[in-house]
Amino acid sequence: MAVPRYGLIDADYVMRLRETSDQTDGPIYMLGLTRLLPSTDTSPRGLPAVGREAVRDYAPIPLLRSVGAALCLAATVVASSPSWDRAGVIGFPSRRSFLDLAANHQFRVWHERKQETMDHTIVLGTLPAGGLPAADGQRLLLEVWNGPEPPPLSPGRAATFSVEGTVIGDGRQWSGVRYTPIAPGTALPLNPARFGYQALLLEPVLERWR
Repeated sequence: MAVPRYGLIDADYVMRLRETSDQTDGPIYMLGLTRLLPSTDTSPRGLPAVGREAVRDYAPIPLLRSVGAALCLAATVVASSPSWDRAGVIGFPSRRSFLDLAANHQFRVWHERKQETMDHTIVLGTLPAGGLPAADGQRLLLEVWNGPEPPPLSPGRAATFSVEGTVIGDGRQWSGVRYTPIAPGTALPLNPARFGYQALLLEPVLERWR
């Protein structure tokens, strides 16, 4: 993997992905958070176009299908600590399929174009601790942390994931992710960011967990 300008590759985790045996491999959900460069953020909070154009902005759907993967969540960030513009989750049938996509020439060409718009990105390999999010069309509170799971900010039915590792990041380690549906109009004061905690309020453009 080439060294990207928008984040640090965790070489140890990438090696673990490569060394996973077929017998122990299985589904994994890659969560990506992106802050756009100011020159590409032409609308408030980086809101993308709606519909198919918005979905293509998040991921190359035909290439995902070629390895059996699917875009599970594409969302704009309404509020966050610290500042992010977009969040997305891609579900892969295996770690091998993720590596196959990363090595695909067409994907690399697509990624070269996309990275011209990115200021900073983190990509986490996550595994559901229970069921998947409900995909009921509501806004989502996304929390990412390191250490013990934080108390809930909202009484909604949450879906929690463990973090297996960081593909691209800033050197920090993360251990958990939580998605909580938020009813429209709910007042939601976000906890301030700290070294081991981030919170984002998301407006889904596409949500189709599987």
